[in-house]
Parts: sequence; C-alpha cells; structure tokens
Amino acid sequence: METPKTGDFAHIGKSVIIKGELSGSEDLFVDGQVEGTIELSGNSLIIGPNGQVRANVNAKSVVVQGKMDGNIRSTDRTELRKSAIATGDIVTQRVAIEEGAFFKGKVEIQKDGKASNGKPEQKTAATPVATTPESGTSGA
Repeated sequence: METPKTGDFAHIGKSVIIKGELSGSEDLFVDGQVEGTIELSGNSLIIGPNGQVRANVNAKSVVVQGKMDGNIRSTDRTELRKSAIATGDIVTQRVAIEEGAFFKGKVEIQKDGKASNGKPEQKTAATPVATTPESGTSGA
C-alpha cells in the first residue's frame, strides 16, 4: 500500500492534532497526531511517516510508517514499514514487519478474524526487530 491520493482516503494532515474517539466508515490516512481510540471496523488505516498515534486501533487493515503507541486489532492485515516505531499488541490474520522497523509487543495471529476461543498461535517480540531510525544507521 503506497501513500494514498487525497481522494482515496480521508486525510489528517501534519499540523492536525486530534484527542478523543475517532470513528468512520471510510479509509483514513493519518500524518498528524491522534490520541484516544480509532474505530474503522471495515476500513483501512495508514499512519504516514509523520503520523504519531497514541491510541487503540480497530480496523480492517493497518499500515504503520510513523509512530504508533497502542494496541492494534485488524481483521485482515497489519504492516509495519521500515520507518515504523510501534509499541503495543497486535491481533490480526496476517502481519508483515519490514527490516528496520521497531516493534515491542505481542502478535496474535487469528484465523478467519474470529475471536480466539482456543489457543491461538502467538509470537512475542520484546526487543527491536531491527535497528531503529534514531540509531543513525543508513540503509544499504
């Protein structure tokens, strides 16, 4: 998923700060700051490279390019790009973590988006998956 064109997504710009509950029935691109909760049950959320989100998120799919502090529940897919700095637990069907992303939390893979009744497959990462952008290392 690339950075969307403005017409394809609702867009929260770099200078916008939102505190509280954010919900909607369309895809959302956040390049500003959001603190609280984000509820986009059947839609996608992209946190842009300048985005800073401190919220619990419930969406169809989530792509993190900026900073994310909170739990993610996605019914389809969660993706942490190389510029992502994410802290919190992820519950999803599919997950992708690019090399260079920082992630601290627990990943729970669910089958068919159903709530976990039995023992789901769990993978835990308590340390950085790769180097953080702040470390000053340059890409190859």
